[in-house]
Amino acid sequence: MAADGAADTQLMLGVGLIEKDTNGEVLWVWCYPSTTATLRNLLLRKCCLADENRLLHPFVFGQYRRTWFYITTVEVPDSSVLKKVTHFSIVLTAKDFNPEKYAAFTRILCRLYLRHGSPVRMMESYIAVLTKGICQSEENGSFLSKDFDARKAYLAGSIKDVVSQFGMETVILHTALMLKKRIVVYHPKIEAVQEFTRTLPALVWHRQDWTILHSYVHLDADELEALQLCPGYIAGFVDSEVSNRSDLYDVFVNLADSEITIAPHAKEAMTMGKLHKEMGHLIVQSAEDPEKSDSQVIQDISLKTKEIFTNLAPFSEASGDGGKRVLNLEALKQRRFPPATENFLYHLAAAEQMLKI
Repeated sequence: MAADGAADTQLMLGVGLIEKDTNGEVLWVWCYPSTTATLRNLLLRKCCLADENRLLHPFVFGQYRRTWFYITTVEVPDSSVLKKVTHFSIVLTAKDFNPEKYAAFTRILCRLYLRHGSPVRMMESYIAVLTKGICQSEENGSFLSKDFDARKAYLAGSIKDVVSQFGMETVILHTALMLKKRIVVYHPKIEAVQEFTRTLPALVWHRQDWTILHSYVHLDADELEALQLCPGYIAGFVDSEVSNRSDLYDVFVNLADSEITIAPHAKEAMTMGKLHKEMGHLIVQSAEDPEKSDSQVIQDISLKTKEIFTNLAPFSEASGDGGKRVLNLEALKQRRFPPATENFLYHLAAAEQMLKI
């Protein structure tokens, strides 16, 4: 069992501690093992302690260059041994997307630090989880890594909530994800951004790819540069200025106003037709069924999505080098689909790297 746990836990990369002292100074106090200056600055930016607005965000998560970060922040009660500290954040970095897992573990680390006032006890627990997949303590709760399945994390968001907010327009998000387009989501509250963005990859469940998710991005040069290296993504922002950055998105979601906008440069690829209308109706019908759970709605969308790929199959052929299948454009044109359907299937083949170079 220890070996199983260890295989799972090699996903953790590091742990860090950020403190705000009684003078209002925010400092990176400790980490294990070492970290880079770039990552340290990014994590200081993400933890809410340096924010002018003094709003406390108990838990935030995101991704930067394939490293996931999870940050739990707490206020220090008067009863704690930490006399010169008003707040602190525990930061975990990892290779995997699993907010529930790392929220549970960082909460335990927070309790340890509040109780003992020294990073040593945190490091012991971190190493126990890293090597055995488990840490146990009577007063601070126990944590078992294998209780937190990745698939559960993928299904934790509510697709029904997305559809109840956007209705038929959800098909715009589905199409953008199918075509591996760039989606930017804005809301002034980080919790709303994270809840919404984490759910979207489930619209293309057949890929089970959450690496496209960047749920907490700032308009800082290093973050935007990293983001723009990704071919398609879902990026969450709390800065309204992002709405003016059409170089960052093909589809812009203003979550606060429940509005979805397709950028002018993406309109041709995103032209909607009969196929999309059918997909939209299916999404809405399934999501509005009170008998269906979120995972059943995802399954319905996934089955319909597979049908679209079945549509594409007759127009693909084995490439000359015996590698993956490529699109036969002539065969697609001869089928005389409605223009919007043909256009979509062509762009889908491009997204799936099925075009002959």
